[in-house]
Amino acid sequence: MRRRALPVLAATGAWAVCLMGAAPAAVAEDVQSKQWYLDAMQAQDMWKVSTGKGIKVAVVDTGVNPSTPSLRGQVLNGRDLAGVSGGAHDDYDGHGTTMAELIAGTGKGGGLKGLAPDAKIFPVRAALSSLKNKPDEDTIAPAIRAAADSDAQIINMSISGVDTTPQIEKAVEYAASKGKLMFAGTGNDGDGKSRSEYPAAYPEVIGVGSVDSTGTVSKFSTHGNTVSVAAPGSDVPKWCDKTLKSYCDGQGTSAATAIASASAALIWAKHPEWNANQVARVLVGTTDGVMENRNPSKYVGYGAVRPRLNLLEGKGEPGNPKQPAFLGNGDFDTSKAAFEKSAGAPGKGEEADSGKADAGSQDESAKASSGDNSTLWTSLGIAAAVIVLGGGAFAFLRARRG
Repeated sequence: MRRRALPVLAATGAWAVCLMGAAPAAVAEDVQSKQWYLDAMQAQDMWKVSTGKGIKVAVVDTGVNPSTPSLRGQVLNGRDLAGVSGGAHDDYDGHGTTMAELIAGTGKGGGLKGLAPDAKIFPVRAALSSLKNKPDEDTIAPAIRAAADSDAQIINMSISGVDTTPQIEKAVEYAASKGKLMFAGTGNDGDGKSRSEYPAAYPEVIGVGSVDSTGTVSKFSTHGNTVSVAAPGSDVPKWCDKTLKSYCDGQGTSAATAIASASAALIWAKHPEWNANQVARVLVGTTDGVMENRNPSKYVGYGAVRPRLNLLEGKGEPGNPKQPAFLGNGDFDTSKAAFEKSAGAPGKGEEADSGKADAGSQDESAKASSGDNSTLWTSLGIAAAVIVLGGGAFAFLRARRG
């Protein structure tokens, strides 16, 4: 059941961040009003129960600048594996700082408000495609190992590449053996070839797809049996560039990955006695209607994440801490055969008990058809069709995909 890595040595430049699209900059004072998913996820209510305190998230990315108003006091020392001048706090692109703010930003100074605002960030800087004068050697593998050796419980990898290396595969396996819960973006080629991308394609990693504010899969979101869950990725603000002077409108599975990681942080902080197996089981067990049939969709996996169901309603069974959440005990089947049972692309989610929609229902005729990779999909005025989120998947699965 275990898919092996592609036998291709990837050039360092092939590893890219999963955030795409840039529209005219939004001033910092307005950026929180653009974080539509916070209301959809009932963040204010969840923060009364959990803010992610006590949880550390390793962000394998372009570095994280700890001096933005929203990240002051939130960022740990970290590690630098990029092989160029600077350090873990020197963000050469702005992408890593965006991911850190989406996870643990305080929102001070009008900056991005993280979904887990009391979590801490452990930055691990690697050489990605946006870095000029990249070293020839692979820096992704040592970056993942550095994250695994830290005391961070969660590893966020908002990066992807079509090719991979045996070293990266071994690093992912090492992180899994250390009990880390790993998330990675599936990529932004959903309206193209939609090929499997790594590290999301590894069975130990939770692949995260993107949905928009109507609960529909984002057209750009790469699909296939690498998708475990989905999270908001359309119309999510980002830092425009490495100068960190202004925010832009953005989209991509990078943002979805950060929000999924933050969702896990909220649940883990509420239940610090749980391990990764149990957090994963509850994350998956509280996703939307796709879970009812236990059949994953190639577009949204088991559905959109909804941490509120555990935090506010006490739903989700952690189960045996030594037992995997997937094929090992039959809770969830993410084999190739399971994906083949699912219908086509999901349409808008079914109405939830809150009167808002959850992403992930499957309807071939309702496949997302508006917008493209350079177009922002704004549907913020559709109050009755926003997403309510809260799920995830498991880091240790040794047999997650066919």
